[in-house]
Amino acid sequence: QVQLVESGGGLVQAGGSLRLSCAASGRTWSSYALGWFRQPPGKEREFVATVSWSGGGKSYADSVKGRFTISRDYAKNTVSLQMTSLKPEDTAVYYCAAHVGSSWPRSEYEYEYWGQGTQVTVSS
Repeated sequence: QVQLVESGGGLVQAGGSLRLSCAASGRTWSSYALGWFRQPPGKEREFVATVSWSGGGKSYADSVKGRFTISRDYAKNTVSLQMTSLKPEDTAVYYCAAHVGSSWPRSEYEYEYWGQGTQVTVSS
């Protein structure tokens, strides 16, 4: 079993930056990828970014590529999402998720564990 807890959400002005973190706890003996998904108000949940267990594999949604950076901290067993040049369209509830295995899929259906979500609001 793995538990995920997000932190770092809040209110930021357009063009600003924000850093989200996700801490993994429990029996994390197997390899797993860590990803970020988001759900804007009134819309479906969508893929944002993911990183493999080794850290060598990364994928980003086209809408955030070049602005967001995903990384892992093995000492703290966390994954972070550094967001820059934020836009009002980035406003959403952001979720951290874990996929058991050595791949780093973009589909939410491949992720077994989910955090509670954290709100990110970008004002214009």
